[in-house]
Amino acid sequence: MVKKAKVIFHVDMNSFYASVEMAYNPKLKGKPIAIAGNPEERKGIIVTSSYEARAKGIKTTMPLWEAKKLCPELIVIRPNFPRYRETSTKIFRMLANFTPLIEPVSIDEGYMDVTDHPTHPIKLAKSIQNELLSVLDIPCSIGIGPNKFLAKTASDMKKPLGITILRIRDLPEKLWPLKVDDMYGVGKKTAEKLHKINIQTIGDLAKADEYTLSHLLGINGERLIKRANGIDSRKVDPDAVNEFKSIGNSQTLPKDTTDDIEIEKLLIQLATRVEERLQRREMKGQTVQLMIRYNDRKTVTRSRKLTQYIDDMETIASTVIDLLKEHWTKEPVRLLGVTVQDLLENQYVVQQLDLFTYEDEVKKHHMNKTIESLKEKFGENTFKKLKSDKGENNKLLRTSFQKDFLDDYRK
Repeated sequence: MVKKAKVIFHVDMNSFYASVEMAYNPKLKGKPIAIAGNPEERKGIIVTSSYEARAKGIKTTMPLWEAKKLCPELIVIRPNFPRYRETSTKIFRMLANFTPLIEPVSIDEGYMDVTDHPTHPIKLAKSIQNELLSVLDIPCSIGIGPNKFLAKTASDMKKPLGITILRIRDLPEKLWPLKVDDMYGVGKKTAEKLHKINIQTIGDLAKADEYTLSHLLGINGERLIKRANGIDSRKVDPDAVNEFKSIGNSQTLPKDTTDDIEIEKLLIQLATRVEERLQRREMKGQTVQLMIRYNDRKTVTRSRKLTQYIDDMETIASTVIDLLKEHWTKEPVRLLGVTVQDLLENQYVVQQLDLFTYEDEVKKHHMNKTIESLKEKFGENTFKKLKSDKGENNKLLRTSFQKDFLDDYRK
C-alpha cells in the first residue's frame, strides 16, 4: 500500500493587528495605519502596519517619529490585545470546522493537516480564505506543502491573500534560487557564517557538505540542510500549545549560608547558564522562577510572569534577585535554582519590550535600578555577555503572543 502524501496548510493572517482594527472600524480601510505604543508622545515602535502604510516605507520596529516623518498622514493606533485575542480565538474556531488537526503557533498563524480532507487542497484553501474574509473581514495567506517547513515557506511567498503550493519537485525552481538569508529558520548570524563558506543561496545550502555544516552550526547545520531539501518530519500537533517547557539550572552552595552577596553571586551565575542554554536552543521564555532550599531541606519556589519573552541574563538575574528579596526568610540557604518557563521558539517571538513598557514604565525603572545596584555591588562586568550572538535573536519574524489563550478555540 502506497503511503498517502501529507497535505499541510500554513494559514497566516495578513497584517493581523491592523486588519483587526480595520474590521472593527471600516473607515480605516484603504488608509495608512500603524499599531504602535504611546502615539500621543510619539514614543515607541511600529508593531505592524497596513499595506497602504508599508507602501510609504513604514516597517515593523521602526521608531514612531521616523514613521511619521515618512508618512505624515499615518494613523497611529494603540494596540488592543483583548480584541486581537478574541479575533484569534474566532479564527481558530473557524479553522477547526475544516479539520481538528490544527496547531496554533501564534496569535495570527497556525498549521492544519488536511491530508484526509475530501476537498482538493486549492479549493479548500480558497474556501478557508473566503470564509475568514467574509465572516471576520480578516485576510490571510495560505501555504500548501507536504510538510510544515514547505507550507510555512509557501505562505510567505505571496501576500496579501495569497495561496501558494510548494512541493518537493518545485524546489529547484521556486526555493533554491532564493538567498539563504531569506530562508525560514536562518537568522542574521547564521547567514553570516554560511556566507563565509560561500553558501549564498538556499540551493547552495541544499548541496552543502553535512559534516562541514554540522561542525559550523552544530545540530542546526544538519537540520538546515534537510529543510533546504524539503525534508521536515514534524507533525501537526494540536496539543503542542499545551507544552509548557522550561530551562533551568540549580546548584548547592559550598556550605549553608545567609550571606546575601554570596547568594546573589550564585543567582547571577545560574542566570548566565540559563541564558546560554536558552540562546543555544534559540528559545525565549516569559516566566522566571526562583527555587530556594533551606538547611532543613524545606524547598520553596516563587515565580514571576513578565510582560515580554526574554532570554537575557540581566532580566533573569534581576527578576530572581527581586524574588529573593521578597520571599527569602533569611534562614540559611543550601541550594538555589533558576528556571525560565513558558518557552517559545525565537521565530515566533517579536521583541516586545518597546511595545509593552510604555504601559509599564514603573517596572522597567525598577528593573534598571536593580541592575545598577548589582553593578555597584559586583562590578561593571557583572552583566557582560559571555557571547554577543544577539543578531540571531533580534530578527523579527512573527507577531508575538502568549500561549495561554491559544487553545481557547476548543472551548
